[in-house]
Amino acid sequence: MGYRVAVVGATGNVGREILNILAERQFPLDEVAAVASSRSTGNLIDFGDSGKELKVQNIEHFDFDGWDIALFAAGSDVSKVYAPIAAGAGCTVIDNSSFYRMDPDVPLIVPEVNPEAIDGYRAKNIVANPNCSTAQMVVALKPLHDAARIKRVVVATYQSVSGSGKAGMDELFEQSRNIFVGDSNEPRKFTKQIAFNVIPQCGDFHDDGSTSEEWKLVVETKKILDSSIKISATCVRVPVFVGHSEAINIEFEDEISADQAREILREAPGVMLIDKREDGGYVTPVECVGEYATFVSRVREDPTVDNGLSIWVVSDNLRKGAALNAVQIAELLGRRHLQKAA
Repeated sequence: MGYRVAVVGATGNVGREILNILAERQFPLDEVAAVASSRSTGNLIDFGDSGKELKVQNIEHFDFDGWDIALFAAGSDVSKVYAPIAAGAGCTVIDNSSFYRMDPDVPLIVPEVNPEAIDGYRAKNIVANPNCSTAQMVVALKPLHDAARIKRVVVATYQSVSGSGKAGMDELFEQSRNIFVGDSNEPRKFTKQIAFNVIPQCGDFHDDGSTSEEWKLVVETKKILDSSIKISATCVRVPVFVGHSEAINIEFEDEISADQAREILREAPGVMLIDKREDGGYVTPVECVGEYATFVSRVREDPTVDNGLSIWVVSDNLRKGAALNAVQIAELLGRRHLQKAA
């Protein structure tokens, strides 16, 4: 006996990836529904490489009664309206938007980091999926925090355009082509040219000069990992289609060497350590696309502070940063609570 699962926002980048991963991981399904806006109603969408096609259903008319899990990947506006409807119908919502992440009654989960927190899902029947840059960072930080207790983190992200949706990917492609042929390359999705450039702005600006993406990285990490950790973040959009990278500097309370950190990371769940001190002995975004792991490289000691390390972290933001983490939450929910599958 399997689960009945609805994927809301099934036609978007993350929604399609959720369907791919459900199929890849052979999630125990009795039925899966592809749900999206009225614009996509009736379209056919592949259920991964299973050979099965799903007809897209209109969320405005979709009845969540009798469905076990709804994986939402349609943005905050949709989640605000329809997640409570689904949850109220007895369908547990796993929401990929930012709308519920900081709600104290909604657990914010990365299964390798804080699986026990999912036990609080019954308050609203909703579980939140963190921001893509947060998810990969806490997977790398958690085993190090357990070993030597992190005091402070300074992180600079190098975030791919897929983090801003299909429009961002289209703009990078079109601008790159237009530059080569001499056509106009005026920005539409981003604030400045993204092709052959980097933009030190992800999200909207707050009054203190930080951006919404930087704020998310700080507050979500504190909620998931430890509220006492001090975090400074600079988030940068780079001309990469898929795969977020992060340069992370960590200050610990206790002594920890680079060699000790490598041994810890080598055994950490969800982490793949690729750290050879030679040309090319590290992972870049191109190499992480389609992979489940969070890759850690460039592990080294920081001599400017007591008990300091610097690391390089790379992950497929459409997978671990979004779709994979959502499916892993569904698997965790099944193991700990729903226990419906044989």
